[in-house]
Amino acid sequence: MSSNCENECDPSHCSLIGDNCKLTYNESCVPLDIPEDILNELVDKAKDYALMHGACMRSKTAFDRDTLQFAPFFLLPSAFPKREFERVVKFQPIMNKLIHHVAQDYEFLKKCLKKTIMVDDFTSRLWKIYETVRSEGISQPHCLGLLRSDYFYNVPTLCAKQVETNTIASSFGALSPKFGDLHRYILGELGKEELLSKLPENNALEALCDGMIEAWKIYGNPKAVVLFVIEDVTYNICDQRFHEFEIRRQNPDVHVIRRNLTEISKRGKLTDDKRLIIDDKEVAVVYFRAGYEPAQYHTDVEWDARLLIERSLALKSPTISYHLAGTKKVQQELAMPGVLERYISEEESKLLSQLFTGLYSLDLHPEGDKAVEMAIEYPEKYVLKPQREGGGNNIYGEEIRTVLKRVQHSSEREAYILMDRIRPPILSNYVVRPHEPVKLIDVVSELGIFGVIIGTKDKIMVNKNAGHMLRTKMSTVNEGGVAAGQGGLDSVYLTD
Repeated sequence: MSSNCENECDPSHCSLIGDNCKLTYNESCVPLDIPEDILNELVDKAKDYALMHGACMRSKTAFDRDTLQFAPFFLLPSAFPKREFERVVKFQPIMNKLIHHVAQDYEFLKKCLKKTIMVDDFTSRLWKIYETVRSEGISQPHCLGLLRSDYFYNVPTLCAKQVETNTIASSFGALSPKFGDLHRYILGELGKEELLSKLPENNALEALCDGMIEAWKIYGNPKAVVLFVIEDVTYNICDQRFHEFEIRRQNPDVHVIRRNLTEISKRGKLTDDKRLIIDDKEVAVVYFRAGYEPAQYHTDVEWDARLLIERSLALKSPTISYHLAGTKKVQQELAMPGVLERYISEEESKLLSQLFTGLYSLDLHPEGDKAVEMAIEYPEKYVLKPQREGGGNNIYGEEIRTVLKRVQHSSEREAYILMDRIRPPILSNYVVRPHEPVKLIDVVSELGIFGVIIGTKDKIMVNKNAGHMLRTKMSTVNEGGVAAGQGGLDSVYLTD
């Protein structure tokens, strides 16, 4: 799977995308199938390694606070072209800078979202908070971005193509490095030490936590705490707790508290000078691991909590403007000709634009009509995306045709964007799930690159890469949630 991106990332190649554009990619790091006796022993060792190193989650089907099970994972690291991996890693600081500048541009966000907020209540309520704090005056000029840009390798263009950039609750920064270590152990057990150099180092946990500590220092009160905004019930507990433990390891003076939005509303307050106080503790940094989907706002109480946080002096990951900058509609608008150049240099714009696949507005205008007609005629070529984070929200295949026929002549369609469907290579790997026999299945892998940025409207103080993650899912499913059991955590095996 070679890649010469300067020539091969030509958008004209995207016309190749279609149902038949699939590739069975046979280059595994070890020959498959592995003999059953060796496989069974490897799986036992891998499960124990995951359990004993905290690569775990709580069960959704048999939830118990006192019980953990290993997170679904793949036994072997999955192939990803080295050239494309290095390219998206290199470009992440540019992506960080782009999102940061977009989040400071009220007029651009307003232009992007003015129709969306008329038909999408969740985005509308986020926007109202933004308008409120902007009219009152932004209390904290510094922004903390803990971002993750997600990519598939796209067979038709022989390049990585961006799925999205996540600006809120970007998960698996702690668990992903653990599966890289697990895969190093497994390759060693197989006598494949010569392959270890093909597994890139992954400092995601250290780098993300360093970003939060830098933000804590900027706040300037050594007694203030870091607040993790969490779900009512946390299944992905190890990924969150390891961030907390790593912060303490790096700086023993920094304490973390965890509260959900309901608790924050009931137990939080602002001082006259806008300092956020939770249970008599002053908050320096707010790190959202919840608040990205409507179900997490049960009543107005939770929305009140979000506004309280946004009004405060605490540094936030994300601010409300960063949250809005990560919406699908903004992503689509950024792909329009000439838009990137408003925020980054012409050369940087050229580099980032290579990462974009086709993105189409569904607004009620002739171009939107054309996009709707394309998707109705060839639904298999596209993904229909609402303004949601957290997975499980996108629409595929025949369902696209059904939805778009229903909203074709309605403003409801403006709650969505349309994206060309990226066609990743199909690989084979062993999926390991709790309480199930190991299976060799066909899979596709999605690469996430983390980034950290801290700055004000006029100055960027920190801008860096922050490691990576790889999620792999069955090739036959559209959405591959790890907790749902149709996907699993993985690590990168670099190929030429």
